[in-house]
Amino acid sequence: MNGISKQIHERMKKIEHLGIAVHNLETSNMLFEKLLGVSHYKIEEVASEGVRTSFFKSGPNKIELLEATDSESPIAKFLEKKGEGIHHVAFAVEDLEAEIARLTKEGFTVLNKTPKKGADNKLVAFLHPKSTNGVLIELCQEASSPPVEWGME
Repeated sequence: MNGISKQIHERMKKIEHLGIAVHNLETSNMLFEKLLGVSHYKIEEVASEGVRTSFFKSGPNKIELLEATDSESPIAKFLEKKGEGIHHVAFAVEDLEAEIARLTKEGFTVLNKTPKKGADNKLVAFLHPKSTNGVLIELCQEASSPPVEWGME
């Protein structure tokens, strides 16, 4: 592994999950339960983002289904424009603030320069698709302990 590849590997630990925008979470949960042969392990609302999510594990991988709870939310706008489908690819990082600074310096457009509370006990930031070949990239770092108001199930 060359120096650059090793640095990237250390910063972007793994694909944390794939986010899929859906019109109806219950219907989609049933579909993915049939597809994967497992039930979702969590349903959670992130009121600040106008979204309700559910998570599935498939081997070492996770899938996040996202349903809009607010017609003005980013998920609602995505569904209106593109319909159901892959919304984002999320990468796990050790130090989200350091990655935001590094990627900003590298010329990527970071949509939120300050980490936000996300679903599944994560702090998150997003990279604009115009700077990542059309793919919305989420960077996520495990939060130390989730506050009660995060609405964990």
